[in-house]
Amino acid sequence: MIFVPRAPGRLFSASLLLIFVLGELSQPGIAAAEEGRRPNILLAIADDQSYPYASIYGDTSTNTPAFDRIAREGVLFRNGFAASPGCSPSRAALLTGRHTWQIEHAGTHASSFSQRYDVYPDLLEDAGYFVGYTGKGWSPGNWQTAGRTRNPAGPQYSQQKMKSPQGISNTDYAANFATFLKERPADAPFCFWYGATEPHRSYKKGIGEEHGKKLADAQVPGFLPDKPEIRSDILDYSFEIEWFDQHLGRMLATLEEQGLLENTLIVVTADNGMPFPRAKANCYESGIHVPLAVRWGAQVPAGRTVDDLVGFVDLAPTFLEAAGLKPHSEMTGRSLLGLLTSEKSGLVDPTRTAIFAARERHSSSRWNNLAYPMRVIRTHDFLYIRNFRPDRWPAGAPQKFESDGSLGPLHGGYHDIDACPSLTFLIEHRDDPDISGYFHWAVDKRPAEELFDVRRDPANVNNLADDPKYADVASRLRSLLEDELRRTSDPRLLDGGDIFESYQRFSSIRKFPKPE
Repeated sequence: MIFVPRAPGRLFSASLLLIFVLGELSQPGIAAAEEGRRPNILLAIADDQSYPYASIYGDTSTNTPAFDRIAREGVLFRNGFAASPGCSPSRAALLTGRHTWQIEHAGTHASSFSQRYDVYPDLLEDAGYFVGYTGKGWSPGNWQTAGRTRNPAGPQYSQQKMKSPQGISNTDYAANFATFLKERPADAPFCFWYGATEPHRSYKKGIGEEHGKKLADAQVPGFLPDKPEIRSDILDYSFEIEWFDQHLGRMLATLEEQGLLENTLIVVTADNGMPFPRAKANCYESGIHVPLAVRWGAQVPAGRTVDDLVGFVDLAPTFLEAAGLKPHSEMTGRSLLGLLTSEKSGLVDPTRTAIFAARERHSSSRWNNLAYPMRVIRTHDFLYIRNFRPDRWPAGAPQKFESDGSLGPLHGGYHDIDACPSLTFLIEHRDDPDISGYFHWAVDKRPAEELFDVRRDPANVNNLADDPKYADVASRLRSLLEDELRRTSDPRLLDGGDIFESYQRFSSIRKFPKPE
């Protein structure tokens, strides 16, 4: 059978296609990936959800029965990490199986996505899969300018709408998935991307409490003050996570009704962390540590909790291998299939000793649209961060120019933090003795190196980089990070990385005073 690529203009050689189509299974025991029995693939990705905000992780403010079901009937991961604390680069890394610094424009926020980087939906389509997405695919950014004929996540299925609460998308994600399945050719395996825009801001203020949530149940991270205003904001965030989960539950019901559930590889996660100060757009735990659960019928032994360190770059090779294809030679990540099909819990693969993450530009938050470049290595015990431009404001410049050209108020910037009640509260109470520290954690300039003991300090507020007792740890992690950056040709390490500052931003651009 010959499969014809359906993405004209994408660079793809006939010989490489042949390798993919005829690729051997590297896991002989995965019988469902044999020709004619290849698995369907469903990726469900929330927008801005941190670990551990799901009920199966113990969060009493967030009820996620669909995610919990995937975890119970498959594998629950405690150490799943996004490639970046921002949606656009993180999604691009997931699609390509490559670190964000390896994919040029696509490794920044709201830029373009070169067609020279193959993405797993296209590769699966070339091998006979029926592909599509609903909601938010790769975004924000401009894929057209790079010569692509469609979103890197595939053809869009977002026509079905529904009545939704204020602040929540009216896209009926689950109904669009059902439409996609109706259009699927008989017996063709499918690959579908469910990308909700929840729990991305903005939220209707107080919607969590309106729907019966209690302030006492809100799980407040250690980098935010435990105040009613913060708790209420977290409950609104939790309500939107539940909206994402409800659609996931409807999709599972559709798969069951059509007899497709048991041979569908389902991965549920989020693109980056929660949209709160010191979380999203930061390479701390709250910015890159995300929920992750995987189910695939009998192929993945159920009821396991796995502590291995896994990253977004591992997902594309996993999907390809599950489909019976060789992972792309340019992919940096490693397939998780061996880990998934193991019957073990806890630490399963001793070679998975670290994950890597990064950020460049997030929002338009500084003079001349400059980035705040960070590179990260996370082991089981420590998080080490290299801030390549510590002279810049990590949350964005404190002031900006208004539309009339006048200079706005001090503390009227910080645009790498999503506008929200929690940020407003920190700014308004920045001089209060019990709030000041939280404000400064969120917005102040940071040293070139940061080191955190993630077991003792999950909030990442006690920097150990200059502590003599941790000098050996810092030295070892610095070397491991630099080794990986050199191995994968990161411009930030090789020549300073100014190329990242040159990539066009297609979203709005603000004006800021030039730094002194």
